[in-house]
Amino acid sequence: MEVFRELAGLRAALASARADGREIALVPTMGALHVGHIALIEAARRPGACVVASIFVNPRQFGANEDLSRYPRKEMGDIAMLTEAGCDVVWLPPVEAMYPDEFATNVSVAGVSDGLDGEARPGHFDGVATVVAKLFNQVSPSRAFFGEKDFQQLAVVRRMAADLDFDVEVIGVPTQRDDDGLALSSRNVYLDEEERAKAVALPRALGQAARAIAGGGAPEEALADARAALVAAGFAVDYVELVDADTLAPDPPADRRRQLVAAARLGSTRLIDNLAVSPIV
Repeated sequence: MEVFRELAGLRAALASARADGREIALVPTMGALHVGHIALIEAARRPGACVVASIFVNPRQFGANEDLSRYPRKEMGDIAMLTEAGCDVVWLPPVEAMYPDEFATNVSVAGVSDGLDGEARPGHFDGVATVVAKLFNQVSPSRAFFGEKDFQQLAVVRRMAADLDFDVEVIGVPTQRDDDGLALSSRNVYLDEEERAKAVALPRALGQAARAIAGGGAPEEALADARAALVAAGFAVDYVELVDADTLAPDPPADRRRQLVAAARLGSTRLIDNLAVSPIV
């Protein structure tokens, strides 16, 4: 596996891979890798693919009072995990390479970035869209893989790629979970033992709401019950909503693909999750 910290070297290596007839598959990450990230690498691997993982803690997607300074950084461990997983190339750009002093461009995606995390974390999705656009230009992949746990992020990236004519297939990979159902996240390391035990209330509340809605129950009642369950477990709820799975519009009709999405804080840790709700036909 090759590791690059300078763009010229990365581009030369990928040009060589293309000359050999290999397609380029990109897995963008912020590091602190776990089994969920490895699932992305495994999804990207197929005969003839050159799998590129980027590791970049993107300062532009963190708010002023968020966890940029303490976000877990485990570079050597990440490289070891990627090597074992069969990744071909790691792109480790420094901040000054991604955002030099004269950097003045912002990518903003309207519609799917409004509401939910777009409202709770102003500017977050501008940072996501900007850095992913740069990664697409730097790597020029034919396929790019993102976890479905960050459901709104996936929608933003898909919209941005379509609107800006990136020749990239954006592929969502199912959320990976611990045995008790908690979605895997780099931020789970922030949870102490007591908080980790309480955290399972999030997927359980969503699961109960999804079953109720799929069975014909009133969405408003199911959502209220889910919020109440989270508060009872010690969460401070940012949102629990039912949205159109394609557009993220609220109050989708029952014959549409629907998604339950949630964000809630346990102590100082913010967790997100989502579940599909089967359409009623």
